[in-house]
Amino acid sequence: MQQSVCLVCGYNMIGQMPDVCPFCGATHDQFMPWDAAEQTYRVTSHPINDYVSQLLSVPKLGLEHAAYRVETETAAVWIDSPSAFNRDLPPVQTILFTHHHFLGASNQYRRLWYADVWLHELDARHRLVALFDIDSRFSDDFNLHGIQSYHVGGHTPGFSFYIYRDVLFICDYVFLTDTGMQFNPFGPEQETLKQARRILEIVKDLPLKTVCGYNYVAQFADWLPGFERLVLNK
Repeated sequence: MQQSVCLVCGYNMIGQMPDVCPFCGATHDQFMPWDAAEQTYRVTSHPINDYVSQLLSVPKLGLEHAAYRVETETAAVWIDSPSAFNRDLPPVQTILFTHHHFLGASNQYRRLWYADVWLHELDARHRLVALFDIDSRFSDDFNLHGIQSYHVGGHTPGFSFYIYRDVLFICDYVFLTDTGMQFNPFGPEQETLKQARRILEIVKDLPLKTVCGYNYVAQFADWLPGFERLVLNK
């Protein structure tokens, strides 16, 4: 199977290499075959607490997002997938996605481990998902292995966030900045704000301790006031 990785954004291109990355528009001289990427980038685990770890490539693979491994009482689960494929990583039974931007090398991990891949139906329809295998296309909130999924949309039509015990997985709905916090600009502004209000209503009174984001881990007590200001001041 042909597959290459964009070194600018980390998008995995399945099949014949295109002239430009269909995700970020980088030219093909910025692509690397998946097997060369496997030798170049090591997906490295960084423990957050006793049951959650952050996964990042070393060296950093372009504008790489973090993926997260969750050890539940019944299964090992990923939330989003690393962009690089490393076959020596410990397996997971399920890969849950916040949205279709972060499919990474999930097709290869799925085949290696027979893992179930979950993505919201609205994002699973996107053209960039066509060559990826999606086992479960969900349309409602659900609880799997103790991980609660909430579909809100906004940034993408199918955007979903997750909570396990006292950890919130918010992915790239908001970015931390030098001056505070900002919404992801790559999505419909008003719908993103509307659904951010719903996120706030769901999480504000929960006994959460940790927030796992696009490329950061924060204390919920520090993150929540910034999120409230962002939502209420818009």
